[in-house]
Amino acid sequence: MLAARPHLEPTRKPGLNTLRVNEIYISLQGESTHQGLLCTFVRLTGCHLRCSYCDSEHSFYQGSKLTVGEVVERVVALGAPRVEVTGGEPLLQPAVYPLMEALLAKGLTVMLETSGSIDVREVPPAVQKIVDLKTPSSGESDRNDLRVLESMNANDELKFVIGSRADYDWAKGMIEAHRLAKRPYPLLFSAVHGRLSAQHLAEWIIADRLPVRFQLQQHKYVWKPEARGV
Repeated sequence: MLAARPHLEPTRKPGLNTLRVNEIYISLQGESTHQGLLCTFVRLTGCHLRCSYCDSEHSFYQGSKLTVGEVVERVVALGAPRVEVTGGEPLLQPAVYPLMEALLAKGLTVMLETSGSIDVREVPPAVQKIVDLKTPSSGESDRNDLRVLESMNANDELKFVIGSRADYDWAKGMIEAHRLAKRPYPLLFSAVHGRLSAQHLAEWIIADRLPVRFQLQQHKYVWKPEARGV
């Protein structure tokens, strides 16, 4: 078994106002409890993980530098009442914290899509954190920082992306071991598109009476799975 790797700590450095942004676009939210609703996406560049099923590898390196103010201006101009900051791994960029605060100040519903490898305790409480706890088939489950389970609140959601029966059993074990059904935040289970049958996952959840929300990546059914900007 691989030794656990050191935790990454959230970084708050004053005065940093620049972000490397991969893309900003408006679409329908494809996942989470906001699924199907109009949403603007701010995808930041860079990720320290290399999940086997990653569908946004273009965000690893591509992007341009924008100030927090420029990002906020573009988001407001697109006109959606909610915005999701995603990546890559958005918490790798220190300026993401003032960005989230600035978006909240505009009266927007703000979501953050983040892996479970960086504790979220410094994320503004009003931001809805969608934390993707990495399953074994991702190849990155040893990077999970389980302190996130204590840092999340009722505004947040914990997601498990399931790629195999082994992933499902692992996730079920995590729910039992950490009493996740008693936590204030909902639990989301989704199948890796093209790798695990959604029907199989749904049937496993039903058979085990798991207290989770089954979800599909809606955008991969509306548009082609490889489509960008949707």
